[in-house]
Amino acid sequence: MNRAPVVVPARRSSRDWPARFAGRLVYSDIVVVAAVLTGFFTLVLPDERRDVTWDGGPRIPYVAALILLGLVWLVALGVFETRDRNIVGAGEQEYRRIVNATVAVFALFVAVAFFLRIEVSRSLFLVAMPVGLVALIFSRWLWRLWLRGQQRRSKYVYRALVLGEPAKVGSIIRAIRRAESSGFDIVGVVTDVRGRQAIADVPVVGGFAYAVEAMDATDADTIIVAGADEVHPEMMRQLGWDVADRSGNLVVAPALTDVAGPRIHSRPAAGLPLVHVEFPRLDGVRRFAKRTFDLLGSVVLILVFSPVMLVTAIAIRSETPGPVIYRQPRVGLGGDEFGMLKFRSMVADADDQLASLLDLQGTSDSPLFKVTDDPRITKVGRVIRKHSIDELPQLFNVLVGTMSLVGPRPQRAAEVALYDDAAHRRLRVKPGMSGLWQVSGRSTLSWEDALRLDLYYVENWSFMQDIQILFRTLSAVVAPGRTAH
Repeated sequence: MNRAPVVVPARRSSRDWPARFAGRLVYSDIVVVAAVLTGFFTLVLPDERRDVTWDGGPRIPYVAALILLGLVWLVALGVFETRDRNIVGAGEQEYRRIVNATVAVFALFVAVAFFLRIEVSRSLFLVAMPVGLVALIFSRWLWRLWLRGQQRRSKYVYRALVLGEPAKVGSIIRAIRRAESSGFDIVGVVTDVRGRQAIADVPVVGGFAYAVEAMDATDADTIIVAGADEVHPEMMRQLGWDVADRSGNLVVAPALTDVAGPRIHSRPAAGLPLVHVEFPRLDGVRRFAKRTFDLLGSVVLILVFSPVMLVTAIAIRSETPGPVIYRQPRVGLGGDEFGMLKFRSMVADADDQLASLLDLQGTSDSPLFKVTDDPRITKVGRVIRKHSIDELPQLFNVLVGTMSLVGPRPQRAAEVALYDDAAHRRLRVKPGMSGLWQVSGRSTLSWEDALRLDLYYVENWSFMQDIQILFRTLSAVVAPGRTAH
């Protein structure tokens, strides 16, 4: 059945918001690069290095050289498409491109200085580059927080229709709604199923033959194609042309879910836009880099938090009898069991009470052994658990290699025994002190949502994602909110 579109009250969308947002990033990048190079010139550069010199060449003021560096740096941020509308504000590609652009610029200047034998202060590469890179990423992170706030108020979003069969449409809508700020405001559904007035509380606004008319009627700027047998290639081609004529966006949602962008590559063949999906691998150089990062990070964090750990140990010992450090058997990489360390935040016989408490609340058959309003937690325990201080001894697990700074949280053997085949994929990577689901909802997530986020991490691991999770962990620890227990 082909239905004409249902006209709903339209709200003019700000279709040019990606361009305006990218323009703000341009000005922000200019300010950051200028501030870093100005600070380097005034605070770091030695007085005797105020000119750039080389054999047989004129003396050039360092100010001129730094201005040239800044211009090339800003151009590189544009050439590497760090402000591309498809990546800004979400995912890790934005940060990855900033890193690539910055490294490329400084590699270029190093090469020029080497071949022309130009005398350049080493601090330019040892100080200005790292500080500038961190400042750029930090500024983009702040802009991302601002964008998230706007999107929660339905600003700076794509007004989208979802086109397809009801089951596929519902899956797409639920996935988008699960995200805190996906950037999409779903305003209607396009489907030909008789009798459906709404799908997942989103109104059906037209049939497949009237998709473009529905787009105009709802003031949508995006059509997300979830898939349907009735939508044949010729219809898709015409739909693409019609959407392009309206300066809109056509998004095709693949059936394969929870796959991040870096694993997806388009490779045309025989005129078909075939999508290739890489399988995740954490071996070789990647495994070495992650272990090196864990080793160095754990040593630094142990030194930084040693006063906090000392005060915590004294507080625990003074409140209740029992050991300060609690060692609990957990299942790690490949199903191997290890002893996970924590500051004791419960009474000494807490493990003996767990089974009865789980039976009492009816969750003994769930792989996420969480007790609501747990009576076993001590007063000191509530404070250190709220701010995740009880997890600090796990830095020693990271140091010896049984855990990682970032990864799926390790679970008890009894919990692992309840795993299905999908959940066992959590054991393919080393467990972590913090993970994707910890920074996405902490104690409020269901087992299904926690598993989905952990599997996403396993299937899409990257070093940049680890950095993002650590930053979000720091934010969650400093301001834990109501979801922390």
